[in-house]
Amino acid sequence: MNQIRVGIVGTGFMAVAHIRAYQQLQGIEIGALCNPSGRNLNGDFSDVHGNVGSDEPVKLDMTGVTAYRSLNELLTDESIDLIDITTPTFLHHEQALAALASGKHVLCEKPLARTSAQAREIVGAADNATGFFMPAMCLRFWPEWKWVKDAIDDGRFGKPLSARFRRVAEAPAWGQNSFLDGKKSGGALLDLHIHDADFAAYCFGRPSHVYAQGHTKVSGEIDHVLAQYTVECGTAVSAEGSWAMAKGFGFNMAYTVNFENATVDYDSARDDEAIKLFEPDKEPQILKLDEGDGYTGQIAHLVESIQSGISPAIVTAQDGLTSVELCEAAAQSIDSGKRVAL
Repeated sequence: MNQIRVGIVGTGFMAVAHIRAYQQLQGIEIGALCNPSGRNLNGDFSDVHGNVGSDEPVKLDMTGVTAYRSLNELLTDESIDLIDITTPTFLHHEQALAALASGKHVLCEKPLARTSAQAREIVGAADNATGFFMPAMCLRFWPEWKWVKDAIDDGRFGKPLSARFRRVAEAPAWGQNSFLDGKKSGGALLDLHIHDADFAAYCFGRPSHVYAQGHTKVSGEIDHVLAQYTVECGTAVSAEGSWAMAKGFGFNMAYTVNFENATVDYDSARDDEAIKLFEPDKEPQILKLDEGDGYTGQIAHLVESIQSGISPAIVTAQDGLTSVELCEAAAQSIDSGKRVAL
């Protein structure tokens, strides 16, 4: 397959983030947009904003791009090879199953589904599909997170002794009809914290137990969570996620990993000095990593997989299910006050 044509379902902030990525990559082009409401189907996304990445307005040249208001019609378009689902969480289950049944490749934004039962159905359908399926767990592809994952894996600083991940924000100012309805979104626990739950499992293996504390604030579901994970390698792992910060706080993501022979500290608030390396008897070092972002990285991986005919390996449908299960375990722990086994 020389040129992959993608149909994007949903026209909100995540669609814009993916469009920016497609525009940077060779071997793939946007062939369709789909939104039942008709919003932004003219390619003008100037009014769409989010919390990560460039805030430059996006205006998509619609030459050669078909606009659909029906997913079923998009799925019958034989010129489209890949379906990119960027819709609100509560729609993922039905749309992912339909897209997989069409025989096309599928990229589905996180969380994989609103519940683990729904996510499990998607995993089963993906296992039996003719096309490839990949959850869009972009954090695995972000340079700063990829760097620390590699450091954990290759042991350059010795064993990781502890790891803390943090992703906190005020309530979303966009998509509030779905985000702030916890029954649809799952609250910050499932929409925001899921990134770090997934990354913890990616780095240290699927946890055996979760203990969490948290509270609701804006969605009716858990909007602030502090989770501790028991992992086989013994590393003390925790993650904090929130939509509960006061208005004006904005968005911040950070991590600290303590190795036997170094500490790595990342904080998005430090901008160009975001990631720092501390080693014994050395001056602290500010790391300058290759430019890029997780959205572009994840789509590049999927493009390579489709072109090579080899299933995506960095993130799988099962990984998407595991991340939902970890969030549900955290919710159970918060409710019961007890450690929950997976």
